[in-house]
Amino acid sequence: MQLYQNQNLKIYNSLSGEKELFTPIHEGNVGMYVCGPTVYSNVHLGNCRTFISFDLIYRYLKHLGYKVRYVRNITDVGHLVDDEDDGEDKIAKKARIDQIEPMEVVQKYTVDFHQILELFNNLTPSIEPTATGHIIEQIEIIKQIIDNGFAYVVNGSVYFDVVKFNESHHYGILSGRNIDDMIANTRDLDGQSDKKNPQDFALWKNAEPQHIMRWPSPWGDGFPGWHLECTAMSTKYLGEKFDIHGGGMDLKFPHHECEIAQNEACTGHSPVNYWMHANMLTLNGKKMAKSTGNNILPRELFSGENTVLSKAFSPAVARFFILQAHYRSILDFSDEAILASEKGFNRLMEAIDALGNIQPEATSTLDINQWKQACYDAMNDDFNSPILIAQLFEAVRYINLVKDGKESLNAADLEQFKKAIKAFVFDVLGLKNEKADDAENGKLEGVINMLIGMRNEARANKNFALSDQIRDQLIALGIQLKDGKEGTSFSLN
Repeated sequence: MQLYQNQNLKIYNSLSGEKELFTPIHEGNVGMYVCGPTVYSNVHLGNCRTFISFDLIYRYLKHLGYKVRYVRNITDVGHLVDDEDDGEDKIAKKARIDQIEPMEVVQKYTVDFHQILELFNNLTPSIEPTATGHIIEQIEIIKQIIDNGFAYVVNGSVYFDVVKFNESHHYGILSGRNIDDMIANTRDLDGQSDKKNPQDFALWKNAEPQHIMRWPSPWGDGFPGWHLECTAMSTKYLGEKFDIHGGGMDLKFPHHECEIAQNEACTGHSPVNYWMHANMLTLNGKKMAKSTGNNILPRELFSGENTVLSKAFSPAVARFFILQAHYRSILDFSDEAILASEKGFNRLMEAIDALGNIQPEATSTLDINQWKQACYDAMNDDFNSPILIAQLFEAVRYINLVKDGKESLNAADLEQFKKAIKAFVFDVLGLKNEKADDAENGKLEGVINMLIGMRNEARANKNFALSDQIRDQLIALGIQLKDGKEGTSFSLN
């Protein structure tokens, strides 16, 4: 029996504005799509909060025993994403400034994105498709929307007819806006005068001669609209109807609103059962954004090379700080706040280390099952990580009581306690015990240096067979030795 069969998980659905019992379309299987980054610059901490939040969700679904297909895209195609870009997309703009190819920009910042999330101990998604890899699928969706009467072609561009769509559907169902609201929020795209209505959005844009990123289409050379890529990739890998679609709160309108409209215009039905949105990270009380300069990059946080913090903080502490707030609440980042998180994180890890040294007694005076269910109840309540962390500090209190001889655990309860702590701290929250990792790395380094010493002694005694055997067996384990003037060093492959 899988854990999910005994747990009632509730998810806050942005579409209904309520917590709803999670029932996947296919029992035991979950399809989840999360909007990934536009790779034109280094990912900042505010972006990372969204991806860490959905990593928590992914981890918990897997922990419950669901088979999860997690799709998170890379936006690597030229499109207009901010009014102030004056008709030039961010990737092409960066390529022009740096005098490199757009795909060099994409490669550089995609690698950075992956490295940063790996440092945060995020799991990799099941599929990570790119927008440029799905141009054909996007063109096919546009054709279907045109055939269904919800889009029109003007001067090589294709626009979604919001007014026509709204006659038979509800454009604004996710964000709660109406047509009048959208007039004021329409993006100022090139060819604005080509539109029937100012609130219409581009499905395909005609490429001007100077536009670098362009593809052939039935309407001429151009590039897809921003909203279209996620519609194409989510439905290709998860089906026309899937379980969860997530992203940052700032994507609710217009991006996700337009996704719903595109899907309904193409297939006749809404694509997603549960819409989830992670809230923003502020910095010293102000919105964190690249455009304003009020942001901090993860590497600046890890190195301490910034003007915001008093010291450097590890990725695990930063992750713990982020998870101490519920994913739907605004979280303010400050030196004082993360210093407090570091103290709490260290206290938790010290207790886990102490738990490993506790010896079982004949009887138990603590109810571990009740505590464990309280942890599940927290996560079942819309992935409430701060309440889970509060329960983990209750466990810290238990550990200290047992360590001081004031409470006791029998062998079975102690084993269950250790297993549950490991599951919630490391598997679900995705934290790492860095001191324990450092200690293990220190032991490994010590063993390798001992073997290097034995090899050097063998070489000095002209026992080359033993020397080569040590070297070859280390290589087989992924440890490369390098002999130099100053002695022998090693690297882990």
